Amino acid sequence: MYAIIKHSGKQYKVSEGDFLNLDRFEAEKKDTIEITDVLAVNDGELKVGAPFIESAKVVLEVVNLGKDKKVIIYKKRRRKDSKLKRGFRRQYTRVKVISIKA
Repeated sequence: MYAIIKHSGKQYKVSEGDFLNLDRFEAEKKDTIEITDVLAVNDGELKVGAPFIESAKVVLEVVNLGKDKKVIIYKKRRRKDSKLKRGFRRQYTRVKVISIKA
């Protein structure tokens, strides 16, 4: 059984027991979150919403908060003696999928 959910403008395919790194949101460790923005559920047969399935929800548990590895952004304009080097670390909330209810 899997579901396709939408969170902060991105879509994720999840199954029970999966771990996800979602964009950082306000939550503490061990909090439970219910996501009702379920686009599709497959439990033997595929159910697709328009755009969401009314009765479906996915229950998540917050595992921890963290930062990804640093990504280097380097811009150079040729023949202009212009360079820019910046680093970026995405902040995320790591969650575990507890259950999928269709």
